[in-house]
Amino acid sequence: MARIAGVDLPRTKRVEIGLTYIFGIGHTRAAGIVKEAGVDPNVRVKDLSEDDVRKISRVIEEQGRVEGDLRKETSMNIKRLMDIGCYRRAAAPPGPAGAGPADADQRSHPEGAAQGRGGREEEGGVGSWRRRKPTALRKKRLASRRRPSRSAARSASCTTAW
Repeated sequence: MARIAGVDLPRTKRVEIGLTYIFGIGHTRAAGIVKEAGVDPNVRVKDLSEDDVRKISRVIEEQGRVEGDLRKETSMNIKRLMDIGCYRRAAAPPGPAGAGPADADQRSHPEGAAQGRGGREEEGGVGSWRRRKPTALRKKRLASRRRPSRSAARSASCTTAW
């Protein structure tokens, strides 16, 4: 197994493909390295001679920045941008802040039940619960809170006053 830039290349792959296992080397750069080193790109890694491995290693060192050096430089650049407040990270996915319930048991609504829009569910979300069609329980609750209407107050006073 050939070891280049601290990475063991897969033995059964072609050299051109095997080099892409090194961080910082893609298909284009691997093709350029193999061409510059003068190695046949169709040779398998297990069939490489020590001389071929040395040629490839030398070309990679000349071009620089692979594996550890590249990772270090990338992390330093990110740290520098974060320090000056210019780090451009990916935008948050649309939707609510949380990722949502991890389990079906954690849902706040049973499956199929309508979900209110914002606010407290008991109060109907955005609109207050008074706007919804009153149910019998809600009618009772409302009746106990209401002041008597003027006509009811007049009729009550009329019966007692006259």
